[in-house]
Amino acid sequence: MPTTDVDLKYALGLKPEKAIEYFKAKGYAISFDWHEVWKEANARAFTVAKVMKMDILQDIRDGLQDALDNGTAFQTFQKTLEPTLKAKGWWGRQEIVDERTGEIREAQLGSPYRLRTIFDQNIQTAYNAGRYRTQMENVSAAPYLQYVAVMDARTRPAHAALNGLVFRATDPFWDSFYPPNGWRCRCRVRQLDDGMLTERELALDSSSGKLSRRQETVGGELKSVAVFKGRDAVGNKVAVSPDVGWDYNPGKTDWKPDLQKYSPDIRALGKDL
Repeated sequence: MPTTDVDLKYALGLKPEKAIEYFKAKGYAISFDWHEVWKEANARAFTVAKVMKMDILQDIRDGLQDALDNGTAFQTFQKTLEPTLKAKGWWGRQEIVDERTGEIREAQLGSPYRLRTIFDQNIQTAYNAGRYRTQMENVSAAPYLQYVAVMDARTRPAHAALNGLVFRATDPFWDSFYPPNGWRCRCRVRQLDDGMLTERELALDSSSGKLSRRQETVGGELKSVAVFKGRDAVGNKVAVSPDVGWDYNPGKTDWKPDLQKYSPDIRALGKDL
């Protein structure tokens, strides 16, 4: 996972209640490895890899919910949560049991780096899911979406290659490439109307015939990953994919979890959703 910081300044124009709504509607999932809760399922259920106890999962979620509700910065999130996780023993490298297999494995539990990744991943995903919902509410007036990468030395080449591309909001491209497109991705999407398209002299692209899938092994299993083969904003040929497991649009998923699918203790936590 890249070690870049996430810049959330782009979210200033977002209705914050959309991001809050998205995160509040998530269910819960216990998982040992990140790839066990895959793509759209990850959008519906809050999970942190190697958190095998519900109270710890709830502590982390509560901290993230506070960050969304109150605009809490990462430093406050870490300062509040770290003592709790240490007191409950979820910190440092430890041997833990994978409850699916019974296997005992050494794993990295809590650490400043992991908290940073958890914070960035969840906040970024929530903001982008909320932004997508807001954009779809305005799609009749502004029917185009433009991919915007940060374009600095830390930007991944695959993300930079998409910078500036414009597709209709209904184009299937956004089903697989709406950000975030990887761990701690900083990309966003700008909404445009006809006047903006003309004024900025932007070309409208289409993903027709340019989307495909490839196979990659993740956790011993073959997983399918989206591929876009087209041209970037300056005309160069590109063939790019999101990071494995990130080729989905969280804003298009059903945000309300089916609590009957969860065990009684998880249903109790989610009864007010």
